[in-house]
Amino acid sequence: MVYRFPMSWQQRLRDWLQTYPTAIAAATCGLLTLLGWLALGSNWVGIGIWILLTAYIIGGFDSAREGLTTLWQEQELDVDLLMIVAALGAAILGLWQQEYYLLVDGAVLILIFATSGALEGIAMHRTERNIRSLMQLTPDTARVIVQGRERMVATQQVRIGDRILIKPGELIPTDGLVQEGDSTVNQAPITGESIPVDKAIGDEVFAGTINGNGALMIELHKSPESSLIQRVIRLVEQAKTSAPPSQQFLETFERSYAKAIVGIGLLLATLPPLLLRWSWETTIYRALIFLVVASPCALMAAIMPTLLSGIARGARQGILFKDGAQLETMGQVQAIAFDKTGTLTTGLLQVSNLIPLPGVDADQVLQLAASLEAYSEHPIAEAVVQAAQRQKLSLLPIQAVQAEVGQGISGTLDGIPVRLGKPTFVMADRTPETVATATFPTGLKPKAKIAPTLLQTSQRLESEGKTVIWVSQQQQVLGLLAVADKIRPTAPNLLKKLKQVGIATTVMLTGDNDATAQTVAQSVGVNAVYANLLPEDKVTVVKQLQQRYRTVAMVGDGINDAPALAQAS
Repeated sequence: MVYRFPMSWQQRLRDWLQTYPTAIAAATCGLLTLLGWLALGSNWVGIGIWILLTAYIIGGFDSAREGLTTLWQEQELDVDLLMIVAALGAAILGLWQQEYYLLVDGAVLILIFATSGALEGIAMHRTERNIRSLMQLTPDTARVIVQGRERMVATQQVRIGDRILIKPGELIPTDGLVQEGDSTVNQAPITGESIPVDKAIGDEVFAGTINGNGALMIELHKSPESSLIQRVIRLVEQAKTSAPPSQQFLETFERSYAKAIVGIGLLLATLPPLLLRWSWETTIYRALIFLVVASPCALMAAIMPTLLSGIARGARQGILFKDGAQLETMGQVQAIAFDKTGTLTTGLLQVSNLIPLPGVDADQVLQLAASLEAYSEHPIAEAVVQAAQRQKLSLLPIQAVQAEVGQGISGTLDGIPVRLGKPTFVMADRTPETVATATFPTGLKPKAKIAPTLLQTSQRLESEGKTVIWVSQQQQVLGLLAVADKIRPTAPNLLKKLKQVGIATTVMLTGDNDATAQTVAQSVGVNAVYANLLPEDKVTVVKQLQQRYRTVAMVGDGINDAPALAQAS
């Protein structure tokens, strides 16, 4: 056993300094500005000036460095440098006229800009963290079979044609085609499907998905860099690095504005003494006042409190805005795209229907089904067992349990064969003799034939996108259960309110099948449905919506939603 010592406060501080340097600089600048203002108010003028100058250095260092770097390398003026010049102008005016509170004004200008930089830094760190979490979905190594022997090879070093063994419960390292074995694969992290998918020879599996109870031998048919999860990562990175038109316009405007303000300031400082014989002291003083007044800090000071108030209110409601721009954009949204699994639904399977044959008790069917499913780790099995627990049903002693991937589970109860799964599986090997001589424990007395209504009910439930499980004993069907993802109770009311506040359209994007998607859509009330989508398909749909509605929001909770979330307005 390895004991992990708790992280010391020195280690925590070091991590914070490395992760959020701009936020710490902004906080320190704010504290020093407050202390300097208090010192001036207490007539400790010398101490106050030194404290405020320290706040200038700590809060304005990054902006000054970026502004000077841009000026030196690109011969361009930007807002960073203009802000520093304005703050230094306020400090010079304060020292010149002995109006020391002007130093506080300059420190506040720097504090506002430093806070803006800190918020941007935190947002960038979160983006990098999200991309790292995507990368962690795939294991670092793959179990490659070479001449009948296993070799652990770095995932990025496997080549097309390599055969990779995936053991039960393991993460699949790269996309490939199944060559041997069969299993169920949990594809929810990638496609959003709520129910694991059966995989057999010839089927494709995706990197980052989770293998079920069976072993799979897959053959690499594309390079690891071309896998679906790597395409997701690239889509997220591209969407985060590509600036929207409004951002591009703002960056162009900032540089033009900075040039104009500095140029006018220089003219105000030099032309009046040369043309009008004004004193240099008066004109320089007025030029500095112009730089301070023309600083964009005035605009930032008007906008930031409103945005920060909105962000804080959202946080209290459990809503996290990346930055103020996203909060502003929300007011322009005309279309909203929703993921299905885990967003409009809970992402948790539950037994939605329990239908016994006439003469069979429903609780006894559920009890038998749960007793078999208790030996499985499949999400459907968990839903059935939980349903039995809610009814306070005890599990029966099933022996000789065997699971057949993609078919169902079989066993014996007091020597009587019991089965659960697909209808062809639960009715396997049925003969008239076994039915005639069977004895049914626990009081179960099914009819000899399947009721036609049961078949019709099964077809109807499957058309609604539900997974139907048949239960039999001695090859006689006792009844069936339907399992489905539960719709969030608040989802229908939310969709109604969105329409009331003026949202033009709502759509649902899902990797699940069309039948399931249509059922959920009708229950919650979305306007349009797009089913069987891969992550890049969701991006395509969002782009199409943007062409029609311009400003589009995306709501999702899975890794498969990351590219569409990044593409959304």
